[in-house]
Amino acid sequence: MPATQTDIATLQEKIVAFRDARNWKQFHNPKDLAISLVLEATELLEHFQWKNSAEMNSHVAAKKQDVGEELADVFYWVLLIAHDLDIDLKAALVDKLAKNDKKYPINKSSGNHKKYTEIA
Repeated sequence: MPATQTDIATLQEKIVAFRDARNWKQFHNPKDLAISLVLEATELLEHFQWKNSAEMNSHVAAKKQDVGEELADVFYWVLLIAHDLDIDLKAALVDKLAKNDKKYPINKSSGNHKKYTEIA
């Protein structure tokens, strides 16, 4: 199965096997996993800091693999946290999308960047 078609459970199995082979679970409490997620997200953000739109587009074109690796690091921690907390990510995402659909109805939200509490 190509990597783009690998399901979440299979990815989580690979991540857990990687972690467990190194005996790192002992360091993986929810707080520290969440900290690791945020740290990786900030490494992704560094690719865009201080750049205007044109500079960001040029940077991503030149550094697409590096940006992809940072996204993969973020995804790694998301998958591991979900695994360790026994959260079904697919179900959580579907539920969240349904909630957001109610918060942000198309007729009020289309082309509008305001938070749902501010749209009329």
